[in-house]
Amino acid sequence: MYWLGIDTGTGSTRALLVDEFGKVRASFTAPHEDIKMERPLWAEQRPENWWDAAVTAIRGVLSAAGASGKDVGGIGLSGQMHGLVILDGNNNVIRPALIWCDQRSQAQVDSINAIIGKENVLACTANPVLTGFTLPKLLWVRDHEPEKFEAVRKLLLPKDYIRFRLTGEFATDVSDASGTSLFDVVKRRWSFEMADRLKIDRAILPQAFESAEVTGKVSPEAAALTGLSAGTPVVAGGGDQAASAVGNGIVEEGIVSCTLGTSGVVFAHMDRAAYDPAGRVHTFCHAVKGKWHVMGVTQGAGLSLQWFRNQLAPGTDYDQLTAEAAKAPVGSQGLFWLPYLMGERTPHLDATCRGGWIGLTAKHTRADLIRAVLEGVSYSQKDCLDIIEGMNVSVKRIRLSGGGAKSAFWRQMFADVFGRPVATLETQEGSAYGAALLALVGTGAYGSAEEVCRAAICEVETVTPRSAEARRYADTHKVYKALYPALRPVYGQIQALD
Repeated sequence: MYWLGIDTGTGSTRALLVDEFGKVRASFTAPHEDIKMERPLWAEQRPENWWDAAVTAIRGVLSAAGASGKDVGGIGLSGQMHGLVILDGNNNVIRPALIWCDQRSQAQVDSINAIIGKENVLACTANPVLTGFTLPKLLWVRDHEPEKFEAVRKLLLPKDYIRFRLTGEFATDVSDASGTSLFDVVKRRWSFEMADRLKIDRAILPQAFESAEVTGKVSPEAAALTGLSAGTPVVAGGGDQAASAVGNGIVEEGIVSCTLGTSGVVFAHMDRAAYDPAGRVHTFCHAVKGKWHVMGVTQGAGLSLQWFRNQLAPGTDYDQLTAEAAKAPVGSQGLFWLPYLMGERTPHLDATCRGGWIGLTAKHTRADLIRAVLEGVSYSQKDCLDIIEGMNVSVKRIRLSGGGAKSAFWRQMFADVFGRPVATLETQEGSAYGAALLALVGTGAYGSAEEVCRAAICEVETVTPRSAEARRYADTHKVYKALYPALRPVYGQIQALD
C-alpha cells in the first residue's frame, strides 16, 4: 500500500508515493505555465493549469511505481500559500489567481489597517496584514474588478482548488488558512470579526480542518481523470511551509528548518502561540494538531539565483554557477546583493523595496556577482533566524532543505553565515513528502505527526561552520543590515515612477 502526497508549487506540481514506513517509492513532477507578470510586482497563475499538472503528476507517479489507484490508501495535499482562487456560483474560476508573490495590494493593506487598526489586526490574526496575503488580494479584486467580485461564491487557496477538483469539497486546513489575514491563529478558526468588519461574506470561506483530518474522498469524475480509485480519502494537508516542516521533522521544539525554494523560509515549531510585536515574522497554526509555528520569509531566495541564470547566464546550470561563485572570496570583495526582487517580508515588510547589487566596482568579476547573490540570500535568512531566536524560541538544531540545499557550496556558506551546524536529511522531498506523511496519520497508520516523523526522518550529513569564515560573515552581515535602512527612502521614489 502507498500514500500519495501532492504539492502544488509555484513552478510545478509534484506527486510522490511513500510506503507504510514513510519511504519514498516513486515521484513525478509536472511543470506549470510561466507566472504571468503584466506589471512590476504583479504575479498570476491559472488554477486550471495547476489541476492539469496535478492530473499529469498523479498519473506519472502511479506509472513510475507500477501502481494503480487501488494501491493508494490516502492522499495529502500541500501547496503555495496565500494565493487567491475565486469561484462563481457554477464553481468556475472567475479570474487567474493572484499568487503569493503578487504585491499589488498595498492600498488595500492600508485600508484594512485604517478600518480595523493595526493592533486589532494582530489581536484577530496574530500577524500584520501584508500585500502577499490573501485578504488584500480579494479586496483588490473588489476595488478594481467589481463585477468579478460580485460573482464570488467561494474563496480557495491553491492546494484547496486541487482538493475541490479531486473531491468536490470546499475545505482548507488551519496552517494554510493562517496566511489569509482572515484566520484567528490562536483559536484556530476563521476570524469572523475581520470578515464582518470588511464586509466579506462568511459563506465564501471553506471549512477549516486540522491537517491530518479527512476532508473528502476522490470523486468518480476525478478518479477517471487521474487513475486514482473513487472513495480514496483525502486529508486536509498543509500550506507548503507547514507541510515541508513535517517532511523535515520540525514537529518538536528546538528543531528549526531553513528551506530554500523560490522563496526562503526559516521555520520553528512552537508548543504555544507567540508572535513578534513588530510583525516581522509570521505566527501560523502548524500542521501538527494543536501546535503553532513561527517563520521568517525571504521572498526572492532561490528566485534570485534563478533570475541571474535566466537573464545573465542562459543555458548555465546551477552547479556551474555555484562552482564559479566558489572562485570568489568570502564577502565577494565588498559586493552585496539585496534579494528584493518581489519586495520583501522578513524583516522589512516592504512591498516597494527593490533588489540589486551594492558596492560594484570595475574590479568585480562574474564570480563575485554570483557569490554575492548567494551571500545576500544567506544574510536575509540569518535575519529571520535572529528574530526567531529573539522571541525566545529554542534553536538547538537547523535542518537545511529545498533546491538550494542540494549545493554543497551553499550548505557550507549557510553554516558559516549562521555560525552553527546545519544538517541535511535522507529524504529531501519537502512539501509533497510532508503531505504524504500527513496522509499516513490521517488514515490511521500512525497516531500523530510526531510519531510518523520519528519513524521516517533521518539526518545524513551535518556541515559545521569554519571559524575564520564565520567571523568574516559576522562582519559583512552587519554591513548588509545597514543597506536597507539607507535605501528605504529611495524605494518609494522608484515606486512613484512606475
